[in-house]
Amino acid sequence: MSKKTLAQLAAMTPCDDYDPNSMSVAQAKQFIRQYLHPVQETERIAIRDALDRVCAQAIVSPINVPDYDNSAMDGYAFVHAELAQFSQLRIAGKAFAGSAYTDKHQPGTCLRIMTGAVVPADVDTVIAQEWVECEGENIRLQQLPPLGANIRRAGEDIAAGQTVFEQGHLFQVADIGLLASLGIAEVEVLRPLRVAFFSTGDELLDISQPLQAGKIYDSNRYTLFAMLKKLGVQISDLGAIPDQADRLEATLLTAASAHDVVISSGGVSVGEADLMKPLLQQHGQVLFWKIAMKPGRPLAYGKIGEAHYFGLPGNPVAVMVTFYQFVQSALQILMGQSHPYEVPLLTVKLAQGLKKAKGRMEFQRGYLYCDEQGEWRVKSTGNQSSGVLSSMSRANCLIVLDEDCGHVEAGELVQVQLLKGLI
Repeated sequence: MSKKTLAQLAAMTPCDDYDPNSMSVAQAKQFIRQYLHPVQETERIAIRDALDRVCAQAIVSPINVPDYDNSAMDGYAFVHAELAQFSQLRIAGKAFAGSAYTDKHQPGTCLRIMTGAVVPADVDTVIAQEWVECEGENIRLQQLPPLGANIRRAGEDIAAGQTVFEQGHLFQVADIGLLASLGIAEVEVLRPLRVAFFSTGDELLDISQPLQAGKIYDSNRYTLFAMLKKLGVQISDLGAIPDQADRLEATLLTAASAHDVVISSGGVSVGEADLMKPLLQQHGQVLFWKIAMKPGRPLAYGKIGEAHYFGLPGNPVAVMVTFYQFVQSALQILMGQSHPYEVPLLTVKLAQGLKKAKGRMEFQRGYLYCDEQGEWRVKSTGNQSSGVLSSMSRANCLIVLDEDCGHVEAGELVQVQLLKGLI
């Protein structure tokens, strides 16, 4: 960070009409993105450990894939031009995958060949065995395939020297197999992002404790843990911190000194009289926003030392929605992903009416299903209070209602985000 505070930088933000008391979801995302820079440190790991890790440098194929011309199916290999002279072809030999056929081709002959076997250089076409009549040691073609049919050419999939993975690529399941097919045993990846998180509040109990009057179990930490685990970051759970200034200060500073990102839930509402806000303002450059969204209106973002800080609301559903809309993509950028995953918006019919006030974006929990006519529809999971976590557990999507949208009637089209792409 420069010597300017985030508040000063916010005043210079390219976001149109920046107002911390009325930020749109899009404005908040755009503002946060300005301050995100990927980790730089790298490490070399075995490809079996590379799943969900970020490629640190472009990977170039050392070989052709396939490495040689090979048959795409079981059949017979022959010289296409010879069919003008011969009505049938004599079977001169057999070629199997894993060994090369070395005998020289003789005019009027063919080669019995199996899928994956090397196609000799002196034949040029393969016909599937289903289109051949066998008469002793001879075959007669029932149809004439085009020249070069059913041959997978060397380098057809990947050519030697071709860039296979760009820097910033997130390795997925198929990528691990592809690396193995190139004979690559290890890859250079960016180090894991280090993320610490904690909850705040005297009312919170750990699930190992008996429930007491006036107390609640701390579900937010477990929700945050699950969401972070899906991203493949290095996680530090710092527990539930009571409303004690010294405990909160020590937790905040310790977390910021050893992690790339610090996430807290609770205690960041604009205008809320609590202990977190003065500590954050004393030790960091943190902005407190009211986002024009429901659930999740209060949100804090900034830096404490070199660590990014996200202050999420205390309500369980609001924690999940704000994490998915703001934190997840930010973490993916910090991890070094060149193309953070954007959950597509699907347009479907609403099965039942929804109530909504204009002026803010809402993310209502929904259930997407296919009706008896084969048409996709979505309905509410019921109570939309930001404290009702079961509404999220029953949901398989978020119904996204824009700021200028009011009440929506059954049968109208709405947009949904599939939670399976998020959770």
